[in-house]
This record gives sequence, C-alpha cells and structure tokens, in this order.
Amino acid sequence: MKIETSKLRQRTVDGNDSRPGGGADSGPDGPSVAKILPALALVAYVAPLMANALAGAGHSPVPWRQAPLTPTGLAPDPATTPEAVVQVYGAPTFSWRGVFAIHTWIVVKPSGAPAYTRYEVIGWDPPPMIKVDWAAPDGLWYGKRPIVLLDRRGAGVDGVIERVHMAVGRYPYADRYVVWPGPNSNTFIAHIARSVPELGLDLPANAIGKDFRELSEAIGKAPSGTGVQVSLLGMLGVMAALREGIEINILGLNLGVDPVGRALRLPGIGRLPFDRFRRGASPYPVPADEAATGMTKVP
Repeated sequence: MKIETSKLRQRTVDGNDSRPGGGADSGPDGPSVAKILPALALVAYVAPLMANALAGAGHSPVPWRQAPLTPTGLAPDPATTPEAVVQVYGAPTFSWRGVFAIHTWIVVKPSGAPAYTRYEVIGWDPPPMIKVDWAAPDGLWYGKRPIVLLDRRGAGVDGVIERVHMAVGRYPYADRYVVWPGPNSNTFIAHIARSVPELGLDLPANAIGKDFRELSEAIGKAPSGTGVQVSLLGMLGVMAALREGIEINILGLNLGVDPVGRALRLPGIGRLPFDRFRRGASPYPVPADEAATGMTKVP
C-alpha cells in the first residue's frame, strides 16, 4: 500500500495523472489555464461596457426628437479659415446604444469655400442612406458632444477633398443599412478612409460597423490603410495595422492594443491611453462623451 501511494504522488507531481480533471494544467492549487483565459477574455469585453454605462454614455434626459443638434464650435469658422479643412467626428449613438457604439461623419471645406459639406449615413430615412448636411458640421449628435477623430487642413488637402467626394459616390451600400454588424454609418466612414488612405484615419474600437466586409472580400486593408484585416461580415475578425494596432473582433466588439499610440482599444470605450494608468490617475470614470468615443484629435 505504501508503494502504491508513493506512485500515485509521483504521477501527480509529474503531471501524468490520467484521472478526470488531472494533469499538468490543473490540480489542487486552482483551475487550469484553459479555464482561466476564457474567463479573463469575458471580463475584458464586459468590464469596459459596464464602465461606459456607469459613466452615463447611454443616458439621455429627453426623447430623441427633442435632443439638440446644435453647433459645438469644434469646426473652424469658414469666414476666418480660408484654408482647406477635412474633419471626422464621432459621438455616442442615442440612448442605450451609446454604451456600445459611436456614430461618425465627415465634413469637408475646400480652400476659400464659405461653408462645410457634411457627409454621413443615417438608417431611419428611406434610401439613399447617404445624407448631406443633415446637421451642423460639428453639431451635437442628439445631445451628445462629438470628438474630433481627425483634423486635416492646409496644403494638399484640396486634393484629398476631391478624393473624398469620389469615395462618397462609390459607396457600395448607399441603398442598404443594418444597425449591427453593418453596413452602417461607421461602414461608410471606413469606406472613405480606405479609399483615401492619405487621411490616415484611425476609427476607434467602438465604431461598430467599421469592420464590415462581405464574405467575398473578407481579407483587405484596415480602415486606416496602414495594415490588413480579416473580417467575416464584421462579426468575427482580426486586424493588424500601424495606426490601429492589433484588434480582435468578436460579434462586432473590438478588443486590442495600439503599441505605437500607447493605448488600449476597448469595447464601448474605444481608445484608452496608457497615460490613464499612471500613478494618481484613474482610467474610470471617464466623462460620458469621451468614454464613448475614446479618441483625441489625430495630428
């Protein structure tokens, strides 16, 4: 009996126990790595959404028809800005959807033009889905203040604006809109970004729909044009790019890291700079508008 007990102990130490639940990856000290990793991944996807909700991203004090679309002053005044300007904005979608995603749009102003032209896709009106000058260039999005995702101006921007106009005309889903996983408003802006790589646009992780690709075109350029992605209808995929970093997409929710930009890419929040983890600074709570877009101005 003593010999048998000794052998049993040796099998356990060597990781060769063939009993159910035995082996090198588990034991009396705790669960196996194979069980821990999925749990950690689940927390990584769910925790940012919960934090975003607590920050108030999904709250609206009034019905959507009463929510304001008033200008914010983020766009330079055309009367005092003769140079060409291209800007991309993002703001939380209305109500509970703002916990998960943002709505994005692009505005352009050629040199000397007296006003901006705003392009975006909106799904609740009859086709075509592309709307022009739906609201002020830098207006609130139904009560939510937008963040400038990209700002290009000056020399060479007039040529970029021409290519943006061409990309708008070539959008393949002008008569089709699907809230999730796309094609939607973020699919439209991602299309422009791929068509005009000079923009170098980094759409944040919570721009749900940016990764939508038909199965026949599952492999292609990242939205910024600085890398590649594999995406199955925007529901499952992976991306690696200089501008965006590395992202994993599961059911439209993106999780990743941007080593160059030194930031995490999180569901609901979008982009969380490493600086928020410095001593004395807390990553949460993030102001509701910033939490939902998670981006600062791109240089």
